[in-house]
Amino acid sequence: MFIGHWAPALVAATHKDAPPLPVIFVAAQLVDWAFFLLLIFGVEAMRVTPGISVMNPMDLYHMPYTHSLLGSFGFASVFGLLVFASNRNRQTAIIAGLVVLSHWFLDLLVHIPDLTLAGAEPKMGIGLWNHPAIEMPLELALTFGALGFFALKKKPGRVPLLALAVTLLAFQSINWFGPVESEVTIGTSVLAFVAFGLVTLVAWWMARTSSS
Repeated sequence: MFIGHWAPALVAATHKDAPPLPVIFVAAQLVDWAFFLLLIFGVEAMRVTPGISVMNPMDLYHMPYTHSLLGSFGFASVFGLLVFASNRNRQTAIIAGLVVLSHWFLDLLVHIPDLTLAGAEPKMGIGLWNHPAIEMPLELALTFGALGFFALKKKPGRVPLLALAVTLLAFQSINWFGPVESEVTIGTSVLAFVAFGLVTLVAWWMARTSSS
């Protein structure tokens, strides 16, 4: 799951009390922002293990803080509190927190068992990464169905809407079909930050042209 994580953000953004679209785009990938940061400092870890799943060679063997349900709930709570502190709207804060939390449940669909409830065994994951004929159309349907829903509700400008659609599809194509790294380096995290940041920037542009 990559671009599919932004589907809940696009749907939530149509609510009258939703945070700004760029804010919930960050929320949707917040635990991955945190994971790739912790990866740099060795707090969490992954390694390249070809064949560990059909679609993803990354062995995500140590993610107790970002990809446990308890950890995700913690990130969701802190992010929701920050949003509440900025606007004093409880509904807005709840929406932001739920978008953060949605990340874990979407990952549960595709990950092989490497997610946890509280950072320790048992490890969980339905494993759709081993079934690309299911995972790929599912992720595209989630993402572009949500983008279509947003477009119907918020009527953004056509050019930024198309730009976001193309950006999402381009990054997902690279994720699926691009070259596979031979090892995990700092560049792995930097590449993730660039991808998350560019998608959020285009979402901000689209939000500027959307109806209130």
